[in-house]
Amino acid sequence: MTLTPRRLFAVCAAALLALSGAVVAAAPAGAQAGVATMTNIRTGLNTGFDRIVLDMTGPAPQASYQWVDELIADGSGDIVWLTGEYFVAVTTTPARAHDDNGNRTYPGPDKFRTRNLRNVMAVAVTGDFEGYVSIGLGTRYKSWVRVFTLTAPTRVVIDVGH
Repeated sequence: MTLTPRRLFAVCAAALLALSGAVVAAAPAGAQAGVATMTNIRTGLNTGFDRIVLDMTGPAPQASYQWVDELIADGSGDIVWLTGEYFVAVTTTPARAHDDNGNRTYPGPDKFRTRNLRNVMAVAVTGDFEGYVSIGLGTRYKSWVRVFTLTAPTRVVIDVGH
């Protein structure tokens, strides 16, 4: 059977469409390419520092922090009341804490006390807005802070000195 240029084009186009459909179907539900998705927050006491870990899926986001006078909710601009004398605002991007349907992917509380830690008194999710996930920490006193990401699995690590 001889293929005319028009038939050859139609066969190639159908194959390309089928192949691209298979690629789209292979993407996991709720996944958005290039965006980390927060699934959990863990805390731990270490020698010399408190550690807060944001468990994520997807690629590692960029993460930064700053000491602030008060924590502000992303989107609304409302003050987030949190236990602590001093506050650290941590921002991750591109990141989210919801799936493509708007359902939360982080099942924990938006605020919680950290009685097991020495300096960090409480943690709050202060934002999940326009590609940013923001976390606030309430501390007893100002100390050094180190924020970094790890992969396999993806995590944002926040260390706060005692």
